[in-house]
Amino acid sequence: MGELKQHPLPMTIDEQIENLKSLGLIIENEEYAKKILNDISYFRLIKAYSLGFKPKNGKYEEGVTFEQIVELYLFNANFRQVTFAEIEKIEVNVRCRIANYFAEVYGVLGYMEPQNFVDEEYHRAFMADIEEEVRRNSKAPFVRNFKTNYAGGNLPIYALVEVFSFGTLSKFYKNMKNADKKAVAKSFGIGYTYLESWLESISYVRNVCAHYGRLYNAKLSKTPILYKEYTQAGIGNNRMFGVLLCMKQILKNDKHWKLYVDQIELLIDKYEKVDVKTMGFPDDWKKLLEQK
Repeated sequence: MGELKQHPLPMTIDEQIENLKSLGLIIENEEYAKKILNDISYFRLIKAYSLGFKPKNGKYEEGVTFEQIVELYLFNANFRQVTFAEIEKIEVNVRCRIANYFAEVYGVLGYMEPQNFVDEEYHRAFMADIEEEVRRNSKAPFVRNFKTNYAGGNLPIYALVEVFSFGTLSKFYKNMKNADKKAVAKSFGIGYTYLESWLESISYVRNVCAHYGRLYNAKLSKTPILYKEYTQAGIGNNRMFGVLLCMKQILKNDKHWKLYVDQIELLIDKYEKVDVKTMGFPDDWKKLLEQK
């Protein structure tokens, strides 16, 4: 292991601008740049959205402007916001269907029994997770109601899913028995191995959205299993477009999906410097996202 780096000294906004200029970035309006860097940190803006414009530790390619980097940031922010709204629909739908099915088959407190799941160790970790999530939501009126007015003070599954994080919901589904997973997935018209994979990946994207992260030109850490027709067409699963194809399948009965696809097209048209191929979008991306 080589010698560890020392943290760089802090820079004032004026020094940040001079540093960018020394790296070859074109800044035509310094007052505009100062305003942006006073609202969006250098680390969040420059470090994340310079990818593709300069080699690591090198200078910017000729002709790259500060406004170009800001444009990518704004595209990402808007794309992230409209995508988060679609993920919210999936999250609400899946919570509902899992809770309804599980309560009917195992009872409203059946989630407490390890024999109702595949892996007992995984279930123990899940119970520890939900204990913490219930504690964090202890002041919510519906949590207080079940804690104080019902025998045992435990939340029924239909209430418990409302305090799940999407990640916990994904883990819950993953540990369900295959027959149970199949039943839930069938209600979406999807094979359960696909739904399990998709929920994990969409949960990851949801967290990126919730923490104002970057989806533009980003490789995903949690990748979904794609239908063979997509992989054969050369579509990768480690970029955002692959996740959109999965979301389309889950929301195939949502009449507002077309509006979402239209919003993406408007954003691409508005921010001309954006290259959606860095997000895995093929040339016929709109056709592929349209509901049949």
